[in-house]
Amino acid sequence: MTTAAMDALLADPHGFYATLRESGPAHQVTLPDGSPIWLLTRYEDVRAALADPRLSLDKRNSSGGWAGFSLPPRLDANLLNMDAPDHTRIRRLVAPAFTPRRVEALRPSIERTANDLLDRLAADAEADLLTGYATPLSIATICELLGLPDADADRMRAWTNTLMSPPPDDPKAPARAVMAIEGFLVDLIRRKRAEPTDDLLTAMITAHDADDRLSEEELTSLAFLTIFAGYENSINLIGNCVLALLRRPQLLDDVREDAGLRRAAIDETLRHEPAAQLSIRRFAREDLTYDSVAIPKGATVLLSLAAANRDPSVVEDPDEFRLRRPSAPHLGLGHGPHHCLGAALAILETDVAVGELLRRFPRLTLAEAPDGPAWRRSFRSRSLATLRVALKH
Repeated sequence: MTTAAMDALLADPHGFYATLRESGPAHQVTLPDGSPIWLLTRYEDVRAALADPRLSLDKRNSSGGWAGFSLPPRLDANLLNMDAPDHTRIRRLVAPAFTPRRVEALRPSIERTANDLLDRLAADAEADLLTGYATPLSIATICELLGLPDADADRMRAWTNTLMSPPPDDPKAPARAVMAIEGFLVDLIRRKRAEPTDDLLTAMITAHDADDRLSEEELTSLAFLTIFAGYENSINLIGNCVLALLRRPQLLDDVREDAGLRRAAIDETLRHEPAAQLSIRRFAREDLTYDSVAIPKGATVLLSLAAANRDPSVVEDPDEFRLRRPSAPHLGLGHGPHHCLGAALAILETDVAVGELLRRFPRLTLAEAPDGPAWRRSFRSRSLATLRVALKH
């Protein structure tokens, strides 16, 4: 992907993906680092591929191309790099913490945190909802779940920001961030072993130390993924949902007046503007064919969730943001065995965040420049860098 192509993708990702979707089922694309990959864009192909065992997440099935982040073994043995049976074994260890019932028990705590943050914002006429609301709310929630001090997750957030959107003038920044994350997690697990508490991270450590169900590398990698995905998904969903409503005042009023529409707004955000534009990369275990397009064994395959979600063969008027659709299937949370483990948590946090925000600030409007707000420069995700709003007018 040339710089010009990258700029075109960032300026209009949905137009970029629509062109590819209309011209064929699969396309060979070169990423900004020069790596060749194959990209699927049509809903039926992407949905089937998400659950296709012929597409592996294990890097050992790669013959070259893009393999994702370059991580040390203590961070690399995570669910995003595994197939069954290891993926199944490890996912089962943490899945009970993310069931809708267990997650719903966090609602009172999330509501208290949301209102504490909104109390702080209320003193000013304008605020950045990303830094002042969505981020601290999501970090506080994952800290409560895992039993971490907020300051620990703040540092993780800074490092993972560097991985997701590397500074163009500092090519070594991602490597430094990876080293910092690894050292931090090793120390965090050491501290938790010394002072165990009733939380998810202590349960993970027990699964290693007492039950022998995790290797040391799997333990550290699982902690990394749970922290990172635990707040990143929620921050982005909150930001994208609030932006979508602020750009459509009538829908904003509808959601404010009918709390039952909040879930519809969240689902439509996941369809219309998913932060995860692409699934985690996969590797073809064998030669594959999509219509007449052949993808060779060992090739890296990316699945465009954003393109699939706006496939007009599945969704009527897919570029429109609507709260009342008779049917609008989406892949914003994935599909199949790798469906987002923290989906219920991200949806609950967004439901609370949007509800409390609109209740407290009934005249909320955007306070960005005409061409704003700013999106992070990343081909992987469609996530906001800022979301400035006017709280009073």
